[in-house]
Amino acid sequence: MPTTFRPYAPDQDLLLPISLREWLPEDHLAYFISEVVEELDLTAFYAPYEGDGRRKMPYEPSMMLKVLIYGYVSGVYSSRKIARKLEDDVAFRVLAAGNFPKHRTICEFRRRHLKDFKALFVEIVQIARAAGLVSLGTLAVDGTKVRANASKHKAMSYQRMQQEERRLTDEIASMCDRADQADEAEDARYGTDRRGDELPEELQHRESRLAKIRAAKARLE
Repeated sequence: MPTTFRPYAPDQDLLLPISLREWLPEDHLAYFISEVVEELDLTAFYAPYEGDGRRKMPYEPSMMLKVLIYGYVSGVYSSRKIARKLEDDVAFRVLAAGNFPKHRTICEFRRRHLKDFKALFVEIVQIARAAGLVSLGTLAVDGTKVRANASKHKAMSYQRMQQEERRLTDEIASMCDRADQADEAEDARYGTDRRGDELPEELQHRESRLAKIRAAKARLE
């Protein structure tokens, strides 16, 4: 039985006079990351779900990848902070297109696909470099052009290219390690199922929240 994924239509406008894309400049980094991910082979990320129709509609791997890559190059490593960004940051909301995976889901997706995720991340940075970017968010992209015209430069250029690939691989591995460390620290602090920024139960719903606010105001008067 084929797996049914949760709806994911990044080009679908909100059923309102304005769409989220109108709130995000056309030259925003989030669009570049989204379009690069759409051009890559994501077979390895879909394969684990094939034939398992019993699953509860997992989130689209392409959406999860866009959100994670954008988060990391923006300096957001904690899965809890990414989950929060999906609620209150326009760029994250554009990439997720109405999806709100919880922090546990984000963390587990990264851990499950870690090897392929790192390889894809490197490929995205390589494409960014070839496209002429000097940085991808907080991640430095080497813009050096490989010179292949004169033979005396070939060995040096190849050596430089190898060094750059090692740098990228190490830096991306470091980003993933930082994400894992952040998640483990926050799990220990808040518990695995809590995000840590939740309001108390009595303040989570409007009616009880207003009652609490008015009672607090009355005590201060």
